Amino acid sequence: MSPLQQPPTLSDSFSSSSASASATWFFPYPKLRFFTRIRRFLRSKSFSKRSSPSARFEEETVIKGMGEEEESLGLQRSVKRLHFGSWEEKEVAAMEIRRLAQEDVKTRKSLAELGVVPPLVAMVGSPVVGRRRLAVQTLIELANGTYTNKALMVEAGLLSNLPQNTDTIDESTMHEFARLLLSISFLANTQFPLNSTEILPFLVAILESGSSIETKESCISTLYNLSAVLDNSGPLVNGGVVQSLLRLVSVKEVSEKALATLGNLVVTMMGKKAVENSTLVPESLIEIMTWEDKPKCQELSAYILMILAHQSSVQRQKMAKAGIVPVLLEVALLGSPLAQKRVLKLLQWFKDERQTRMGPHSGPQAGRYVMGSPMSQRETLEGKKLMKTMVKQSLNKNMEMITRRANPATAASTLKSLVISTSSKSLPY
Repeated sequence: MSPLQQPPTLSDSFSSSSASASATWFFPYPKLRFFTRIRRFLRSKSFSKRSSPSARFEEETVIKGMGEEEESLGLQRSVKRLHFGSWEEKEVAAMEIRRLAQEDVKTRKSLAELGVVPPLVAMVGSPVVGRRRLAVQTLIELANGTYTNKALMVEAGLLSNLPQNTDTIDESTMHEFARLLLSISFLANTQFPLNSTEILPFLVAILESGSSIETKESCISTLYNLSAVLDNSGPLVNGGVVQSLLRLVSVKEVSEKALATLGNLVVTMMGKKAVENSTLVPESLIEIMTWEDKPKCQELSAYILMILAHQSSVQRQKMAKAGIVPVLLEVALLGSPLAQKRVLKLLQWFKDERQTRMGPHSGPQAGRYVMGSPMSQRETLEGKKLMKTMVKQSLNKNMEMITRRANPATAASTLKSLVISTSSKSLPY
């Protein structure tokens, strides 16, 4: 560098760069338009790439994540309102929680972990009908498919918040309560202690009321779940459940579940005694044996009659006076295999009892009647002949009615086999 040449100063550099920048900005307008078109093209390519399956999946994932975040914030607001809001805010929060609980079990468990169960249980005891129904509906959704949530509801005092007077409850709310108690009753099959005495007054009151068949069916199903546990038989019998069920066994829509519940109770001493002492027994059970369109009800009714007649001549005499023998013969011909097996066992008992009753009074006898003696063998043969005659008379009396309901050829062959079997030493089963 010569001494005459001066180094460029900062101001000179700045002025030259400004000039070049100004020239770059103002000069190439066609070039600017070109780059603008390129940018638009690249944007369109980017959009087409996002339209590919993988890109769309990524975009949907992002949108879903944003939706879940917003939903989480909404859930937090609803839980806060349910705990600390006014009654109106609590109702809005309960509706939101009910909607969320309908999604899946994981969501229901998460909601319960956030502590929504106790305030909802408290709302069940509200005197406002709409608020109470909303709380019950929300609890039904939360209890669906999770025993943990059911247990949390019981621990929160749900059973103690049940209405004491069912007359003040409308049919819709009563039906919702019945559904909720049915869901809770499945805890009876677990290790969780479920106090049935708190549920029984409400259930029995519904059964005795003029509520709908659907509501009563839910209550009977609840009683069936409770009766499956042997320890609950005492409270159920003392609570008047047996008599309420016997009044409903003649209603075909609920008869099967009512008979199944009675079948669970009649195997206990208290339950059997309660059934025996009812004025509706055995007539109501014998009537059910004539329901050809309800084979399951026939089987359950025959099962209860078997338990009552077993080792009880008093009950067998009551059944005979009520006209059970012709009905048993008809079921033996036309009933299901299980019903036939049970009624044949009953017929065997009636046959044996008649032989025993006829033995000591057939001709003059000295001393006590002793099985195995020559006299008792002759009397046994006479008893068999009498039984055979009685069966033939009963069959002839009911032949026209039976042949109308069955295939004549099938009925004739079955009838012949039954008559032959009654002349043998004992019935087939």
